[in-house]
Amino acid sequence: MSRAADRLTRFRGRLELPLIAAPMFLVSGVDLVAAACANGVIGSFPTVNCRTTEQLEAWLTSIAQRLATLEQTSGKAAAPWCPNLIVHRSNARLADDLAVLLMHRPEIVITSVGSPEPVIKQLHDIGTMVLADVASIRHAERAVAAGADGLVLLTAGAGGQTGWLNPFAFVRAVRQFFDGVVVLAGGVSDGVALRAAMTLGCDLAYMGTKFIATQESAADPRYKAMLVDSSADDILLTKAFTGLQTSMLRPSIVAAGLDPDDLPQRGAIDIGKDIDIGARESRPQRWRDIWSAGHSTSGVGGIVPIADLVKQTVSEFRSAG
Repeated sequence: MSRAADRLTRFRGRLELPLIAAPMFLVSGVDLVAAACANGVIGSFPTVNCRTTEQLEAWLTSIAQRLATLEQTSGKAAAPWCPNLIVHRSNARLADDLAVLLMHRPEIVITSVGSPEPVIKQLHDIGTMVLADVASIRHAERAVAAGADGLVLLTAGAGGQTGWLNPFAFVRAVRQFFDGVVVLAGGVSDGVALRAAMTLGCDLAYMGTKFIATQESAADPRYKAMLVDSSADDILLTKAFTGLQTSMLRPSIVAAGLDPDDLPQRGAIDIGKDIDIGARESRPQRWRDIWSAGHSTSGVGGIVPIADLVKQTVSEFRSAG
């Protein structure tokens, strides 16, 4: 048995699919996470989606209660829930959020925007599997050296702040030096793509964009409708909004009164800096008014319950086997 297979054994029987509902800023909330887990998909969310550490505590309590009720009534164990910690020094709440997670003892935690080293020992001490978000071979090697149990490979075509490496090349390069858990992030739009990721050498994959267009997602209804009406041709890769390569929806840029073909080269648009999630200013803000999506936008055919999305993906995955 490989190291990856051994580490996933403890919850494989609770998964309908080898899939993580990706952690999405301002989109992944209690309803999405609980519904994903209830339907056999790992439900993840950025802890910064909570306005405060106290709200994070409330979210985790609510998720745990919902899933406990489900397990009692159905007799079926839910998939794990999975917080996503921003470990960069700019996250002033990191220590407080980590303390809450340690109290709730998640089975899996994803770390992003930096090395998992600052949090990995404490999470390992409570038996948590740590998956590190990486976008390059060098960062993958550093995460492995820090002791990460798995790597989330952010590849070209992912929504939001995206990767740039081809998924085929990235996965195979990582598999040359790492036998832990590998998660593919970027472009997984259905069960066929998920099966291909497994063939490539992955253990799990992210699906993000299609979960935005679900009834349980916290996304603006206009955002969901825009995904239904858009395709991969409507995704613009730009540094104009964040200073980093980011996949954004062209129609949302137009709706904000900007020309997607005439944007500054790098992070020059002043549309609000670090976003106050509770703020509702009149000027457009990235993420809130200018929306992200991945290349899998072409796979979004409607706004559906998560149960229906998972059922369809399961059918596609099995047929592709």
